[in-house]
Amino acid sequence: MKIEWKKSLNAALIAAMLTVSACSGAKKEESAAAPAAEAPKKEFNIGWSIYAGWMPWAYAEKSGILKKWADKYGIKINLIQVNDYVESINQYTAGKLDGVGSTNMDALTIPAAGGKDTTALIMGDYSNGNDGIVLKNGKTMADIKGRTVNLVELSVSHYLLARALEMNGLKLPDVKTVNTSDADIVGAFGSPEVTAVTAWNPQLAEIKKAAGATEVFDSSKIPNEIQDLMTVSTATLKANPDLGKALVGAWYEVMGIMAKGDDASKAAIAEMAKLSGTTTENYEAQLKTTFLYYKAADAVAYNTGPDIMKHEDGVRQFSFSKGLFGPNAKSVDAIGIEFPGGKVLGDKANVRLRFDPTYMQMAADGKL
Repeated sequence: MKIEWKKSLNAALIAAMLTVSACSGAKKEESAAAPAAEAPKKEFNIGWSIYAGWMPWAYAEKSGILKKWADKYGIKINLIQVNDYVESINQYTAGKLDGVGSTNMDALTIPAAGGKDTTALIMGDYSNGNDGIVLKNGKTMADIKGRTVNLVELSVSHYLLARALEMNGLKLPDVKTVNTSDADIVGAFGSPEVTAVTAWNPQLAEIKKAAGATEVFDSSKIPNEIQDLMTVSTATLKANPDLGKALVGAWYEVMGIMAKGDDASKAAIAEMAKLSGTTTENYEAQLKTTFLYYKAADAVAYNTGPDIMKHEDGVRQFSFSKGLFGPNAKSVDAIGIEFPGGKVLGDKANVRLRFDPTYMQMAADGKL
């Protein structure tokens, strides 16, 4: 199965380049309620990369659903596939894209840390087993102590490892890590000297097939912490609310098709598998470890519930501890993260990431 899924690849390197003047250099006069102004426009570029939870975007384009919703609001949406996941976020941060599929951690550590005010428009899914830790000759997390772990350092894999250790009475200093790209991680595990890896699907699935391999922890044990979003420029969204309506409308139309389980649903899922370069069976297996919020109301409930701030706080604490806020960030509060009801984690005068369920609520209410 050949799928380019570069989720969080080398995020630290990209963040370091983007955050030279971040945080302390942000304009303090821009409050949480006042993102930078931007002129309205009619054409938008939205980036995405291949991953189980983002394939509905490819289907929305192929089926004409995305165009239908764009036409409804008199706009044009160009869906642009970027084969390198981090490059897609780079392009968004640089202003070449108006929105992009991103994890919550990468939305924080790349565009937000780089000073770009970003809104999480759609809470699409969370990893529910798509990320995991695999050992050779080991049966539990306790067996990882003292080992060297191959993983994409400073990515969601590193975050998963930190959480797994914490939940099992261990700490990051109890292991050593070796930075290994997602393209090399399967081959690395085949080497006799590599006895522990943290990886994501589809590489994770291949690693688990190896003789003597045991998965000792996976992301289903930390639900809603590794999230997959559709993020957009806050300034662009403010100037062009029809973009938000069209994107959310198209997304939940596809979610509705997928959730029915009928022939149309099966055909849509088969098309998504084809568009991702894999078989229907393999794609369905990936969907099983991806908790999609099929209903807008469920995504809104999480966004407005008590757990989201706790989960994002854990992500920001880890990100800051690893230097992903940039050299000018003096504390974990350097970047503000806004939630429904005006609640903010971090600097209220430097809000750069916003979880805004406004448009998802419109979908839930049938008002799009």
